[in-house]
Amino acid sequence: MTLPAWLAAINFNADGLIPAIAQDHKSGRILMMAWMNAEALQLTAQTQTAVYFSRSRAKLWHKGESSGHTQTVHDIRLDCDADVIVLSVTQAGGIACHTGRESCFYRRLDLSGQTPEWQTVDKVLKDPSDIYHSKTSDGKAVQDTNLSTHIDTDSHSTPVDKRSILQQLDHVLAERKQADADSSYVASLYAKGLNKILEKVGEESVESIIAAKDFAHCDENKDKAQYDEARHELIYEVADVWFHTLVGLAWFDIESDAVLNELGRRFGLSGIDEKAAR
Repeated sequence: MTLPAWLAAINFNADGLIPAIAQDHKSGRILMMAWMNAEALQLTAQTQTAVYFSRSRAKLWHKGESSGHTQTVHDIRLDCDADVIVLSVTQAGGIACHTGRESCFYRRLDLSGQTPEWQTVDKVLKDPSDIYHSKTSDGKAVQDTNLSTHIDTDSHSTPVDKRSILQQLDHVLAERKQADADSSYVASLYAKGLNKILEKVGEESVESIIAAKDFAHCDENKDKAQYDEARHELIYEVADVWFHTLVGLAWFDIESDAVLNELGRRFGLSGIDEKAAR
C-alpha cells in the first residue's frame, strides 16, 4: 500500500514504528511516551484523538479506551530527523499515567547526595484500581502490578537472572510497607490492609482461569494472531496472581525464598510420597 506523502516522509524504524511523545497543550509538561505505526498516526490525525500501537500486544490502542482518560490532539510535530513525533494534547481527567498520576515521568533523579537516587515527586491523583475496573486493552494493564521500578513488558533490556527478579521484588515490597500510601500502587494496597490484598489475589486468580479457558479455545493453525494474544493474556494474568501473592507474603514478612525452598524440598518426590511426608 502506498502511503500518503506526509506519512511517507516519516522515518519509521525497522519495525514500522515511531516514538510519540504526548505533551500537555497548556503547561507543556511531558505526559507520556508511546509508539505509533503509520495506521495509528493516520487515525490520530483523522480523529484528532491519540491512537497508539502496543508492541507487547501487537495492536492499536486508543488512549483512554478503558480508563476514560482520552487525549484530544491539538498539534502534531515531527523532529528534524523525522523519527520522533510530539503531540500537543488535552488530557481528559488530568491523568495520563496508568499509575493514576498526571504524567508517566513522575520520578526525578536527586543529585544532592553522594549517590544519585530516583525520587517519586508526583502524587497519585486517583487509585489505579478505581480507574481500571477490568484489564485495559491499551497495553497499560500493568497498573495492577505497578512498582515505582516495574518491569516494562515492552523493554528490550538485557535479560536478568529469573531468581534475582523475585529477590528484587522482595526488596521493593518490603520498602513499600513503609512508604506513603500515595507513593505507589503497592503502598496503597498495604494501606488498605490484608483483606484488600487477598481480594486482589482472588480477583487475579479468577481472571487467570478465564484467560486459560479462552486460550484453550484458540487454534494456532486457524488464527495465529488470536492464539498469540490469548497466550500472552494467560501469561499476563498468571503473573498478576504471582505478584499479588508475593504482596500477601510480604505482608507477613515472608520472602519468596521460603516458597522456593518449599518447592525445592518437594522436588523429586512423587505426589503420594510428598503428601505422606506432610
